Amino acid sequence: MNIAVVGTGYVGLVTGTCLAEMGNHVVCVDIDEAKVEKMRNGIIPIYEPHLDNLFERNIRQKRLSFSTVLQDAVDHANVIFLALPTPPDADGSADLQFILQVANDLGKMIQDYTIIIDKSTVPVGTADRVHAAVSANYSGDFDVVSNPEFLREGFAVDDFMKPDRVVIGTESERAQQVLDELFKPFVRQGNPILFMDEKSAEMTKYAANAFLATKISFMNEIANLCERVGADVDKVRIGIGSDSRIGNRFLFPGIGYGGSCFPKDVQAIVKTAKEYGYNLEILESVMRVNENQKTVLLPSIIDYYGGDLKGKHFAMWGLAFKPDTDDIREAPALYIIEMLTKLGATVKAYDPEAMSNVQHKIGESIQYATNEYDTLDGADALIICTEWSVFRTPDFRELDSRLKEKTIFDGRNLYVPAKMRERGYYYKSIGRETVSNK
Repeated sequence: MNIAVVGTGYVGLVTGTCLAEMGNHVVCVDIDEAKVEKMRNGIIPIYEPHLDNLFERNIRQKRLSFSTVLQDAVDHANVIFLALPTPPDADGSADLQFILQVANDLGKMIQDYTIIIDKSTVPVGTADRVHAAVSANYSGDFDVVSNPEFLREGFAVDDFMKPDRVVIGTESERAQQVLDELFKPFVRQGNPILFMDEKSAEMTKYAANAFLATKISFMNEIANLCERVGADVDKVRIGIGSDSRIGNRFLFPGIGYGGSCFPKDVQAIVKTAKEYGYNLEILESVMRVNENQKTVLLPSIIDYYGGDLKGKHFAMWGLAFKPDTDDIREAPALYIIEMLTKLGATVKAYDPEAMSNVQHKIGESIQYATNEYDTLDGADALIICTEWSVFRTPDFRELDSRLKEKTIFDGRNLYVPAKMRERGYYYKSIGRETVSNK
């Protein structure tokens, strides 16, 4: 099948590459000329595990190509995926200007029956707006379909190649037949392709992310209460996660969720509800809890140093919002850095993939290390913000010798408090006992 993908961010590039891997011929379009040139030369502009091999193979076998010219892709394809950014406006609503502009352009370019697929996360009713934008310039036959993505950064290739389900929003039998053929190879293990109307598909995406964000914030609230009553959130998590009605995923407490999906998607569905005269009170609370949780370690850090952080120097492990990605959007580490530096402290940080993105965003307001241990020299304490695997079993001899004090503030609960007591550390984590070395 001949396919175009407009937009080469996380979603667009994974979508295009994985579709090519199944034998389709895919043209990916982006307005960034430098980015397109890099991709033509086999350079991936994002970090996503396992994407590189598929990317290189499909370029080599000429199933995957790149262009800055939308017309080239339109001439090539009868299925066009829109994987464009939908950043939040100031009021929390999704900004659809990029999608609607491309839709308007497509109306001037398509000549024959075309399926236009909203792959971006978009508010309910966007398919209708895209259809209207195309129709303003084209009176021929076409369909606009909602096909929301459910890709986890760090696992996006596996999620696309072996999805739990494929959701397709269209009431067109013609579009259903084409897309059933396109996606059948991805669900050979028996997982469903779910056809529904466009609005239901759009709502499914928002409802899924909002529910997962709610689980995270719920568990963070329970963790905060556990600290106050003397319970252990790890035991509570196991206790409730073994209930099949609840499940054990997304129950790990920490310093809040970030990234490109959960924050803006929860905001957007709350805004949509308000437009229809309804308040999603649970999700409004989810947002407040998460905003507070990003800096939940700060009061403990400030108290530990007697209310004064001036002149204190901290090592920080992890900058990305989660492991196995270089994405720093809404990353809790950035909020903690901002607060620490405002209070007169300095930070030296390490992240396996995200440091260049952080440096581009905040410049030289912090120092950057070449590895995790080089952050420790002269540091008063270590702060852990991202649960990268490399941080899970560190060489504690290095920590012992390089830190000024054996002090760790762990926002991801990587270590066992009893073990940290044996090692002589002050150890503050989320929802568990605080281990003192004094």
